[in-house]
Amino acid sequence: MRARPVGTHRWRTHMSGLLLENKSTVIYGGGGAIGGAVARVFAREGARVFIAGRTQAKLDAVARDIEAEGGVVETAQVDVFDQGAVEKHADVVAETAGGIDVALNAVSVMHDQGTLLADLSLDEFMRPIDGFLRTLFITSKAVARHMGGERPGVILTLSEPGAKLAVGGILGHSVSAAGKEAFSRVLAAELAPSNIRVIGIRPHAVVDAPAVGSYTKDLFAQVAAGAGQSVQEFLEGGLAQGTLLKRLPTLNEIAETAAFLASDRARTITGTIANLSAGALVD
Repeated sequence: MRARPVGTHRWRTHMSGLLLENKSTVIYGGGGAIGGAVARVFAREGARVFIAGRTQAKLDAVARDIEAEGGVVETAQVDVFDQGAVEKHADVVAETAGGIDVALNAVSVMHDQGTLLADLSLDEFMRPIDGFLRTLFITSKAVARHMGGERPGVILTLSEPGAKLAVGGILGHSVSAAGKEAFSRVLAAELAPSNIRVIGIRPHAVVDAPAVGSYTKDLFAQVAAGAGQSVQEFLEGGLAQGTLLKRLPTLNEIAETAAFLASDRARTITGTIANLSAGALVD
């Protein structure tokens, strides 16, 4: 794990009124679009942020932004598919920080969207199901051991509207999204006696994510091309117009919601899904 110095800016973590003051937070996929956005907001709200992921350069870019604002951050290059490596990382974080207060799995797994059953291979169908749920299990199990009791814990997960949408061409994606939400609900029931909350966050496609290197730029390329549009046109036109608000969520909006849900101000919220779909789904 690579520590990032914070110089003379540590005063930020002692300011009053911060949502996550003195909280130890771990973000897997912390170098990605959503993970990075959440890490920046968590740090701004006083958290000590540990970001882990596959690409050190992306982690370093997020860490530089956090440092520039006086935040506290450490990075670690970790293969989230390696259960042993993730558990070792969680152990080091807990030892360093005295425990883990909040964890988010923001790991992305490239998969197919747009291919119908007749042309969809078994491997492509299973790719998001196995990939997303495998990393969710591994990371949740690793951090839960270091949470709870007198030190309340929060595990945040990410899903998508596909969990409930009936749209052709998203079989694997839809099943994986529904699986993540079911995982979160059941885990919330299991961990509640240990004083650990589990909350799912369900944003729609994030309108500004492709511009910062999100894998969704490639993910939506096939569907957008089929409609004769660029990915950005597809997001701002087709997908946004299918919501009640006629817009899609931004990275900052997701991160701000995550910070509130992770904070003590939301301490009665667990076992539910926060719907950030802009009204694409109405619960």
